[in-house]
Amino acid sequence: MPSTSSPANDPRATGAAYYDPATHSPHHAKLERLEKLAGTMDSFMRIPGTGIRLGLDSLLGLIPGVGDAAALGPAGYIVYSAHQMGAPKSALAKMTVNIGIDALIGSIPLIGDIFDVGWKANRRNVALLRKHLEEAERKEGRVIDATPVGRV
Repeated sequence: MPSTSSPANDPRATGAAYYDPATHSPHHAKLERLEKLAGTMDSFMRIPGTGIRLGLDSLLGLIPGVGDAAALGPAGYIVYSAHQMGAPKSALAKMTVNIGIDALIGSIPLIGDIFDVGWKANRRNVALLRKHLEEAERKEGRVIDATPVGRV
């Protein structure tokens, strides 16, 4: 019978999802979902011939008035989820500031649309949450896989 511990059978070697309850946070799956949401909102497509990535946040911002308001929903969900996952008030405050900057500058026609391409508040906020969870897990002697889902 083949050994299940060989590198060929290791799910990490094939890029498959890997969960080890002894080493991963109970928040691991939720964090991955939030990273996918942030990626969709901030950088789900690349402009051909450039390294510039756009997300739904940038595209919604092109719709006068309602676009930026619609992008606040997923951003608020990320902050709400971070609160549920135990993020400290200081991290939640930074997340709120990131969203505020995105909303304030994003509301300026054209300048805001260009700013949205580079600011990526959702990815910043999920990175803040990941940092908090990794620090908390280190204190407990556990680790979170530090590889972000998707491209930054």
